[in-house]
Amino acid sequence: MSKISILGAGSTVFAKNLIGDILSFPELAESTISLHDIDPERLETTRIVAERIAKSLGANPIIEAHLDRRAALDGAKYVIGIFQVGGYEPCTVTDFEIPKKYGLRQTIADTLGIGGIMRGLRTIPVYLDMCRDMEELCPDVTLLNYVNPMSMITWAINKATKIKTIGLCHSVQGTAEQIARDIDIPLDEINYLCAGINHMAFYLKFERNGVDLYSEIRRVVVEDRIPSWNKVRYEMLTRLGYSVTESSEHFAEYVPWFIKRDRPDLIEKYNIPLDEYIRRCEVQIAGWEATKATLENPDLPVDISTMNEKLKKAGATDWELEWMAEMVTTFDDVKQSHEYGAYIIHSLETGTPRVVYGNVMNDGLIGNLPQNCCVEVPVLVDKSGLQPTKVGALPPHLVALIQTQINVQALTVEAALTKKKEHIYHAAMLDPHTAAELDLDQIWSMVDELISAHGDWLPTYQ
Repeated sequence: MSKISILGAGSTVFAKNLIGDILSFPELAESTISLHDIDPERLETTRIVAERIAKSLGANPIIEAHLDRRAALDGAKYVIGIFQVGGYEPCTVTDFEIPKKYGLRQTIADTLGIGGIMRGLRTIPVYLDMCRDMEELCPDVTLLNYVNPMSMITWAINKATKIKTIGLCHSVQGTAEQIARDIDIPLDEINYLCAGINHMAFYLKFERNGVDLYSEIRRVVVEDRIPSWNKVRYEMLTRLGYSVTESSEHFAEYVPWFIKRDRPDLIEKYNIPLDEYIRRCEVQIAGWEATKATLENPDLPVDISTMNEKLKKAGATDWELEWMAEMVTTFDDVKQSHEYGAYIIHSLETGTPRVVYGNVMNDGLIGNLPQNCCVEVPVLVDKSGLQPTKVGALPPHLVALIQTQINVQALTVEAALTKKKEHIYHAAMLDPHTAAELDLDQIWSMVDELISAHGDWLPTYQ
């Protein structure tokens, strides 16, 4: 059976979901699952978890665990990237704390903004090294990339390597589920068409039996039923006429209108969670530490009260407490997630046709966005491979907004591939949120400080 390599397998919970998805398909149940991470402790935990999943499903895969990346990649037919370069500490903390000194606040900082730029600059060189290994060890591989910043990375891989890749996110299908709940219509009765770029794609159609459902979505606003955590997204629906795929906390930092240091009233009005990704990282770390023993040993019961105490100290929400408790108490009840990765592999192996949403290069797929930027569109997957769908032109105001993001992505990729330091400044100065908060001298100074703080996590720039 095919060899499926997972890079960054120490992300145990996400790896668990992907492995469970893969082994749930009988046709993939005897695959070789090759796990790679640079952290031996986390890698071993994921290996044990993978064995547990296989046993619970009655699957018979070959499970490998490698600290040596080349060994994990050798002969792979599929590679799934889920790693994070620089981790929570020191790099993610740096991405938040230095901009904060300049009055620039962020929520997630992994896709755009100065945090997304720095994450892209430290991730792209590592990913290109991995792709060079793939070109040598598994040149016909299909790379399924989940690593952020999605658009920048997919763009760089396509521009600098020969590896066949698609960028995957859960924002399209995940947001469709949220909207379906808001309008109280089962998701399986809804048909939608979505296009744009990752984290800024829009539902061009949202229908049931050919009937447009946007009137039902707008009714959520009219009847004041907007979820408290989703106010930014619904504000953009009101202003633009289309629902955006990405969450309110993400979208708030992509544009200049919601996070302003001299307008704390906006933070309160739109319920914007500043430093949200920092909080989530601390909760995830606390959760892993509290549940590691249970994940590795199914006979060892987890102390829910002690686990909750640790999670609360890290800032966990009630929803996160419930989710973590359910995960560790129903661990062996494997259910397929809504991630696309396993479905793509299954379709490529069996020929079963499916449509997924993926990030690919714009080869005329969206006519009024730049050629060869990275776009998110429907992709047909079957025995013939990955076949992106031509969507045509998007509404002009959506294109104008999306272009503000593409500008930053293009310059970050240019900086990463040419090692020209000047383009890091250019990317930062064109970022909408950064430009709305800081003057040019502040932007230059902040970039200098970030580059210095990242040290060896970045290559040398000219």
